[in-house]
Formats: sequence, structure tokens, C-alpha cells
Amino acid sequence: QVQLVESGGGLVQAESSLRLSCAASGGTFTFYTMAWFRQAPGKEREFVAAVKLSSTTTYYADSVKGRFIISRDNAKPTVYLQMNSLKPEDTAVYYCAARNRYFSSKYSEYDYWGQGTQVTVSS
Repeated sequence: QVQLVESGGGLVQAESSLRLSCAASGGTFTFYTMAWFRQAPGKEREFVAAVKLSSTTTYYADSVKGRFIISRDNAKPTVYLQMNSLKPEDTAVYYCAARNRYFSSKYSEYDYWGQGTQVTVSS
């Protein structure tokens, strides 16, 4: 049973930084794609960033490119999302997701989800 556990959310001021972590367990993750999505109140869940555990290839939504960095530690395995220069519009519940296939930015194509962690950015 694959489990994803997020941590690291919180309340910060604009232009601050936060790092989210997602610890995976219960499976063999060699060829997995790990991703971060977020969902703000009243909005659809949207793709933020993703990384293939078998390579260094990363993917980002245009809205976070240049501010967020996704990385992974395959030994654990854990995926991180370093969020810099945070803006009030980054406020959302952030979810970690995984799928045992190539990259996709569609949340419906991910098989496993964490419980979510709240990120609130005040202006």
C-alpha cells in the first residue's frame, strides 16, 4: 500500500520561503513520477511541479517557474518543493501525488495522493 505523507506547510508573509516534503513508502518507486498539485478554495486542483525518480528531469507550471524548485532523495524516497518568493496567490492546499508512469500534469492520472498541507501567504 503506497502512502504519501506531506509536511512543511504553514502561514508566511509574501516574499518568504517554505519547503514542503513528501515521504513515500509502501512501494517500489524507481520509475515513479512524483508531483505536487495545489488547490485553492473554489478552484480546480492544478499542477505545480513534478520530477521523475529515475532521472533529473523536472517539470513546472508557468506560474511557479523560477520561484519553486522540486527535488528528490531516492534513498528515502522523499520529494521536496522549495517555494521561494511566495505570493498571496500561492495560497492553497498542496498535495503530493505519485504515478508509476511517465510524467503527466493531469491530476486525474495520478494514482496515489497525500493528505495535503495548507500553505497560506499573507500580503
